[in-house]
Amino acid sequence: MNIAIIGASYLQLPLIEKAKEMGFTTHVFAWAANDVGETAADYFYPISITEVDEIAEKCKEIGVCGICSIATDLGNYTVNYVANKLGLPGNSMECTRMSTNKHLMRKAFERCGDPSPRSELVDENTDLTSMRFSFPVIVKPTDRSGSRGIFKLETPEGLENAVKAAIDSGFEKKALIEEFAEGQEYSVEGITYKGKHHILAMTLKYTTGAPHFIETGHLEPAPVSDAVYKKVVSIVTHALDTLEIKNSASHSELKIDKDGNIKIIEIGSRMGGDAIGSDLVRYSTGVDFVRAVIQVACGIEPDLNPVCETCSAETRFILTADDLKEFRRIQEEEPDRILKIVDDKHLNLIGRTTDSSNRAGCYIVRA
Repeated sequence: MNIAIIGASYLQLPLIEKAKEMGFTTHVFAWAANDVGETAADYFYPISITEVDEIAEKCKEIGVCGICSIATDLGNYTVNYVANKLGLPGNSMECTRMSTNKHLMRKAFERCGDPSPRSELVDENTDLTSMRFSFPVIVKPTDRSGSRGIFKLETPEGLENAVKAAIDSGFEKKALIEEFAEGQEYSVEGITYKGKHHILAMTLKYTTGAPHFIETGHLEPAPVSDAVYKKVVSIVTHALDTLEIKNSASHSELKIDKDGNIKIIEIGSRMGGDAIGSDLVRYSTGVDFVRAVIQVACGIEPDLNPVCETCSAETRFILTADDLKEFRRIQEEEPDRILKIVDDKHLNLIGRTTDSSNRAGCYIVRA
């Protein structure tokens, strides 16, 4: 059985390895950059993931039974474009557009009554002086992830520069100015098969806070009451229907304020990154989320039975010298707590992190 995988970075390595473990022959597509997936794949094709028609033709020639990717919006677009062209399981292109473009997502939520922050679309020609906002606000590109191009502003000072930076960091060169949602941030991990949503876990997020909100760690399962969890599941599943998610993983980000009010920040029709989907879900629930993604991509009902013992687990990211010091302390004093070292090869980036793509390291511990 042949399966296509979009992307060859370390993010796709768990997908490649799991597919091979399941007996698939892996065909990986990505721009050649000496990434780990290039050698891990059975077959590697040095084709940029933006060359969607070329990838579709190659997949047709190979005869793949499914196509998938995890933790990337750009790869998600390619996956669904090819799936639609070849008649493979996936989501519609309308779903893909709504779940990768934050403006289209906000409009869909507004139409269907899903709670999310109010926002305004702007571009380089927008006259910001004629617009009226209630501060604080968040400025972000419409089509990026990983905390790229995000700014929180308490006052109008610096708004023009923040908008320009957000626009420059996006692909379509547009940005959103939106109300700042108060509260603790969480994510919700799910898998959908033929329109039926399965919520697997809720994750507590830690970030650097304003102005850029770079994620510093995640705890799963999130310490919330049963009542809050049920409310979250109800809101998220309704929003998944709004975005027309039918066959894929999902990663929903939301905030809950001190009064219990919930605001959806964004939802991706793909697995979340930062080792949440690939590792934390398995540690905390026993469910092999990566296997489920592959099964759905191939039109197989996902097996969500636990495959291992569970524990409360936490990802920790190394951004600063203090973070590295704590990592070394745990290695020396509590080595049994370490479940996995995801990345300790980029420690030269300590103190230079600007977004989630250039953190210095990551490891997972028993919480």
